[in-house]
Amino acid sequence: MRINILGAGPAGLYAAILLKRMRADLDVRVFEQNLAGATFGFGVVFSDQALEFLRADDPDTADLIAPHMQRWSDIVINHKGRRIAIDGIGFAGIGRLELLKLLQTRAADLGVVPQYDIRIDKPDDLPEADLMIAADGLNSVVRSATPDAFGESVSHLGNRFVWYGANREFDALTQTFIDTPHGPMNAHHYSYAPARATFIIEMGSETLRRNGFDQMEEPEYRAACEAFFADHLQGAELIPNNSTWRQFPTLTCETWHLGNRVLVGDALHTAHFSIGSGTRLALEDVIALARALRDADWDVAAALPAYQAARQPVLNKIVTAAQASANWYEDFGTHMQLDPYPFALSYIRRAGRLDADRLARLAPEFTAKLQAMGINLEATV
Repeated sequence: MRINILGAGPAGLYAAILLKRMRADLDVRVFEQNLAGATFGFGVVFSDQALEFLRADDPDTADLIAPHMQRWSDIVINHKGRRIAIDGIGFAGIGRLELLKLLQTRAADLGVVPQYDIRIDKPDDLPEADLMIAADGLNSVVRSATPDAFGESVSHLGNRFVWYGANREFDALTQTFIDTPHGPMNAHHYSYAPARATFIIEMGSETLRRNGFDQMEEPEYRAACEAFFADHLQGAELIPNNSTWRQFPTLTCETWHLGNRVLVGDALHTAHFSIGSGTRLALEDVIALARALRDADWDVAAALPAYQAARQPVLNKIVTAAQASANWYEDFGTHMQLDPYPFALSYIRRAGRLDADRLARLAPEFTAKLQAMGINLEATV
């Protein structure tokens, strides 16, 4: 059985790994348009829960990745000069390039070496195969060839964001909110390696325009952002990598497969970066697809509908939470009018998945401080 995988990001590489673990006789080929060392972004973040799902399904890969991760147990909110820690929410970060190298090594050990620098303009450019897995991201060649057949829907959020690295570490996954003369700004920042961090800056479109960022070249607006966040960068520099202002794309598909073609990861869906689940969701898609193939005795026609039927309800819950989180960020300037602790409560409850009881179990120290202040834990703002 021959399987073509388009895309050698985390989803494509992990698909190759899982399939070869299940059946060593499979002819699995991975095609990637970029060079092996080329990647967008800096760090990838996983929650503790996400790491557990990986370990349960594939302990060898989890053991390979785990020693290379930076770990922390709190979320920190910086707002109105206060630093508020929300305890009990564990995360781990790893450099995206480091993760890719580890997955490349694992795939090679199983006999799969991706073909890089291969330009694929349409699905028919690939060799014939029994199954084609599209792990080629938001601009998927496979989905774009027949978007109506997949029921594609794409829209964009209003906020603008730019993705940077920083040459310093942070001791927690941190959300920094600042008021500026031109409007409110936010930074999502977290470490992924010694002396390295991801630093995403976000603002509304009007704040962007009033700053003149839309008329500046990248070095100029990078310097301006360094000045705005100087108190938190503490002398560190922002590191660019294709760091242009973007609007987050919201992608959904009604149908996940067409003939022998199937979508996974960002080729299929997006989830706002504020919940840090993009890579996790892509890996979980791949796990569900591999299980469906195995359970269908490798009958592609039966496996692909089973994959969508089993995975879609689970995915929808996470995507719904991600959209709620994105909606909160679209109006974060209004929320910033709150005092620090009510603001932190609003932040942690933004996805609609934490009631008072669950928050108390998850973050007992933070909850105790709220209760001592007489703050209603069920307040929604």
